[in-house]
Amino acid sequence: MSKLSSFNKIWAGEQKQSFMDSLKEALRGKEPIRYRIAVALYKLKSTINRLEVFLNKLEARDKMLFERVVEAHIAKDRARAAMYATEVAEIRKMVKTILSTQIALEQVAIRLETIQVFGDVAGAVIPVVGVVRQLRNVIKGIMPELGLELAEVEELLNGLVIEAGEFTGSPAGHGVVTGEAKRILEEAAIVAEQRMKEKFPDLPVFAKAGEAEGTKS
Repeated sequence: MSKLSSFNKIWAGEQKQSFMDSLKEALRGKEPIRYRIAVALYKLKSTINRLEVFLNKLEARDKMLFERVVEAHIAKDRARAAMYATEVAEIRKMVKTILSTQIALEQVAIRLETIQVFGDVAGAVIPVVGVVRQLRNVIKGIMPELGLELAEVEELLNGLVIEAGEFTGSPAGHGVVTGEAKRILEEAAIVAEQRMKEKFPDLPVFAKAGEAEGTKS
């Protein structure tokens, strides 16, 4: 039996094994590849949903602080306007980072769903491992618990790439950020920027000027 044929059976959990192979497999606790992809997909969607909840909280706070900026602007209270405007700017930086992360993870989830249908593990998973690795490094500074969740997903996907590579002869990526991974991240950043423009109104010019003065001092 060829390596590729063996891989296809392991993919579906249909590979018949000797007693010793079965024992080794049981000790390692490995499940069929299709099942492990489903687990990774579940974890990713859970992370995406938690990011959505956090984004909603940040947007609510941004709205409240923005209203205070406007109130201070109307009252011609330059110092208070600058203070609130600075906080709004920080919140929006965080929103942009999280939004970009969420969009990129959604792309990874779509890729995994495609893999579930067509089974091209080695070639299709390598780019998304790199994406997950980059996003894990980004998000752990904002939401450490989600950084840990993405680390689990990265480890799971890396294992799939290595195992698929053993059967198909394709090289393992080990979280390398490939050209396709960079494209996914760049496109996510562009979409996030566009959504930011649609979601958040510009700060009043008066407040922006005050914010700039506060930054210089």
